[in-house]
Amino acid sequence: MSNPSATFILRRMGGEDRRRRMSRDAVMATLREHGAMSRAELVQRTGLSRPTVSSIVAELQEAGLVDEAPETAATGAGRRPALVRLNRRAGAALGIDFGKRHLRVALADLGHQLLAERREALAFDHAAEAGIERAAVLVEELLDEAGIGRESLVGAAMGLPGPVTDPTGELGSSTILPGWVGVRAAEAMSARLGLEVSVDNDANLGALAEWTQGAGRGCDTLVYVKLSTGVGAGLIVDGRPFRGAGGTAGELGHTVVEPNGRICRCGNRGCLETLVGTQALLDELRPSRGEISVAEMLRAAADGDLACRRLIADAGTAIGGALATLCNLINPERIVVGGDLADAGDLLLEAARLALGRGAIASAASGVELVPGVLGERAEVLGAVALALRDSGLALATAQRAA
Repeated sequence: MSNPSATFILRRMGGEDRRRRMSRDAVMATLREHGAMSRAELVQRTGLSRPTVSSIVAELQEAGLVDEAPETAATGAGRRPALVRLNRRAGAALGIDFGKRHLRVALADLGHQLLAERREALAFDHAAEAGIERAAVLVEELLDEAGIGRESLVGAAMGLPGPVTDPTGELGSSTILPGWVGVRAAEAMSARLGLEVSVDNDANLGALAEWTQGAGRGCDTLVYVKLSTGVGAGLIVDGRPFRGAGGTAGELGHTVVEPNGRICRCGNRGCLETLVGTQALLDELRPSRGEISVAEMLRAAADGDLACRRLIADAGTAIGGALATLCNLINPERIVVGGDLADAGDLLLEAARLALGRGAIASAASGVELVPGVLGERAEVLGAVALALRDSGLALATAQRAA
């Protein structure tokens, strides 16, 4: 039997005045959006007073909606502040991430803690219908494994590798998934699962995940760069995700860096992706190394293979040059690098840092950190969970106020 949802429990807690309800909504929305945090961080993010935050957290703990996160622990410098988070009784959210050849589905509680997860390979250039059907099967498996009923789900979100048009979730033509072009992905997945599903670009979701619980935590202006078959950037600007007017902000891979270069799948010549996308790198190696995978290329580079090392370092230089322009435009505090190619580590990042330093104006270059992501291949699905939790906030708060 599933646990009662947040709305049901909070309905039993009724009787507060409007201000109290709004303060509690703010605390729950902040925990839902950012995951575990200290009471001091809650004060900072909500703008509420310390006594108000403390009393609301105590109230939510008594109701069983909030508990202390297990990562709270003593350190050599003393005990860290206790971190609080929403627990499983407050509900659950679904995250779905599609790649060129993979599908990952995750179920998490409202504290962003994974309850169950599946990953499996997909056919190259699979059709949208096949991917959606397989995702639906995995969702049912995860719900059964975690013992979560559908009535406890507060939201679901899905990531796709390409520019996504809101609100239908339709992919633009430059996606690396041709079988999804023109498909209204949000509507199709929502219809199949029987619940509303938000859809966003995978790099945007990677940015959201690293910002809320990874290497970008604490930044108000952040860039997340995903380096895989495609190259994309997710942007956090002034403490909010930034998608642009039509959802295509951050298409870094389609920045033209060689006007007379190779034709890109978007139709232009010499896009960054034609130089540093993982498929482009493997194509470059094929005459001398034959058919190898990205993982094999990275292992060879780590073992000293000069051709692989040169190729990855050159990719870092090209990426750094593109990031220099991005730094001049939005002046981020931090750039987080994720995706398959991020596993190259300093071989890639040092070359990118040098090119960024040469290409950006001094004030932008000196003020930015270029760091690897910490969430690895899970970044995008964790970002989908985070998006589901963010998008569920308004509906849940409305239900609470009406209770």
